[in-house]
Amino acid sequence: MKKLYCFDFDGTLTYKDTMFLYLKFYNSSKFRIQFVKHIPLFILLKLKLADTEKVKKSFIGSILKGQLQTKIEDKSKLFFEEYYPKILRENALDFIGNIDKENTDSLIVTASLDIWTKPFAEKLQMKLVATQAEFKNGIFTGNFIGKNCNGEEKLERIKTEINGAKYDKIIAFGDTSGDKPMLQWANEGHYQFFH
Repeated sequence: MKKLYCFDFDGTLTYKDTMFLYLKFYNSSKFRIQFVKHIPLFILLKLKLADTEKVKKSFIGSILKGQLQTKIEDKSKLFFEEYYPKILRENALDFIGNIDKENTDSLIVTASLDIWTKPFAEKLQMKLVATQAEFKNGIFTGNFIGKNCNGEEKLERIKTEINGAKYDKIIAFGDTSGDKPMLQWANEGHYQFFH
């Protein structure tokens, strides 16, 4: 019996959204200034009057754009060391620990950037399907490679990742509307399962 597990990351496996946490960890004073500046955009987002991807790029870029890839990666390792395992839901960790690795493929499918989610995926021995940060000449451009990995895009990226592999059962876990396409596509979709 070959299984595929697809786990959303923020809110599903974790207690908190990691984007704000990481950006604050990266540069807390810059984070505070940019957070205040972005409040009008965050409000528009809540009212569904702004594009999520644009606001996200703007906010992440305001803190990380122009930073060296090596510095970002070093900070990501420190962030992981600081927050693993305390940011992760204990029952989610138990569940993952009991997965039969022999006949199972597991993916973390997240709208968060690969920058800071990669160490978590590696630790949990899962493949990472995330929004990808664009680096040119070792410097973060503030852009993404491809689209924000959310909603329909999550599903597209999963299909690309598994590349036609056949599974007897696909089980997905999510906690927001951005996970709905993935949950509906899976044989078993679990909403807020670890909450």
